[in-house]
Amino acid sequence: MEPGARPLLALCLASCLLAPGCRGAQGRFAYKLLHDLFANYSSALRPVEDTDRALNVTLQITLSQIIDMAWLDAHLTWDKDAYDGIDSIRIPSSYVWRPDIILYNNADDHFGGSMETNVVLRSDGHIMWDSPAITKSSCKVDVSYFPFDGQRCRLTFGSWTYNGNQIDLRNRLDTGDLTDFVENVEWEVLGMPATRNVITYGCCSEPYPDVTYTLLLRRRASFYIFNLLLPCIMVSFLAPLGFYLPADSGEKVSLGVTVLLALTVFQLLVAESMPPAESVPLIGKYYIATMTMITASTALTIFIMNVHHCGPGARPVPPWARRLILHHMARLCCVYEVGESCKSPPRAPGGRAGRGDAGGPGESPGEGEVGTEAGGCPRDRCPCHHDGLLRNVGYIASCLRRHRAAQRRTSEWKKVAKVMDRFFMWVFFLMVFLMSVLVLGKAA
Repeated sequence: MEPGARPLLALCLASCLLAPGCRGAQGRFAYKLLHDLFANYSSALRPVEDTDRALNVTLQITLSQIIDMAWLDAHLTWDKDAYDGIDSIRIPSSYVWRPDIILYNNADDHFGGSMETNVVLRSDGHIMWDSPAITKSSCKVDVSYFPFDGQRCRLTFGSWTYNGNQIDLRNRLDTGDLTDFVENVEWEVLGMPATRNVITYGCCSEPYPDVTYTLLLRRRASFYIFNLLLPCIMVSFLAPLGFYLPADSGEKVSLGVTVLLALTVFQLLVAESMPPAESVPLIGKYYIATMTMITASTALTIFIMNVHHCGPGARPVPPWARRLILHHMARLCCVYEVGESCKSPPRAPGGRAGRGDAGGPGESPGEGEVGTEAGGCPRDRCPCHHDGLLRNVGYIASCLRRHRAAQRRTSEWKKVAKVMDRFFMWVFFLMVFLMSVLVLGKAA
């Protein structure tokens, strides 16, 4: 750039400002207009020609933290032709009267109004005030269906001192403006309908209008589904498998206690991620029901293990239990044998008895010889010898019968325990499935 270019540019700008046809002349008219308008104006009074008439105030909310208010100020009008065609000016909002529209259900610690921004004043007296504001509102939260819940938060705006005969508050549109709303990762905004209400309080006979915007929110549940609900469902399906473990493994009770501890940890995470409320959320009910079911399954496992480990001295299986459990329920649960089946042929006791009988004649010659030498008893006929042998054989046979009866009772009790294990396994699988379907169905 040449050295003389900058002074030349400044000179041109100065000559434009002093020229009669330049737009700078409109600035002088704007100054004169501002002086004439506010010469006898007071922002403390309601701007109406007739004090008995209501002043119309229009309210509109944009969810990107902007509140639009418009009203007509009868004292701030002018003729455009008298002021070089000026149709609107922008002045500080403190210069004009402003309606005391506030949020009734404000929950902010510092109860303050909106930011001090300029207002747009038109020649016909219409004033437009776009005021950015960040507000905290009290809202009743219902977490009954958490994390599939939806909330309805109401924002009620109205005048604090003027009644309906002085300010007629109305909403400009039937819904709030959501075009500039920034999406939230946790909540989805479904809408923001607006309604106008006229309330008459018990203290006063005048009506008080207000505009209520209802913010319709729905929680985005994908985070809670993948981090809280699905792990709980998968852990819940592990609980019935404790009935499938063999009773001699020693891990049936340990599995139930481990699953119960895992659900307790998830329950604590749910309690931390939701606000305190009187109603129990849906996922909390699911956790409590699942923990109750696992507690019951662990108690039943202990009872079934006690049945499984019934010793030889246990009582026989009652006829009703044999008919119900060992016949009908065993056939229903596809359980046919446990360990040594009671239907196996009793070969071992009979074999031992036969060998005992065979051993009698084999040993009788030697014993007969000893008897003959000692007492002179004949070898072919010895009644004392045969009586002792019969008593020994009878004792052995009775022992074998008692042993087989004890084995039969133990086997029957083990089969009862296994049938009960399989039956409760399917029952608890069905309960877990139904609870999961019920939770997802309520969520839908």
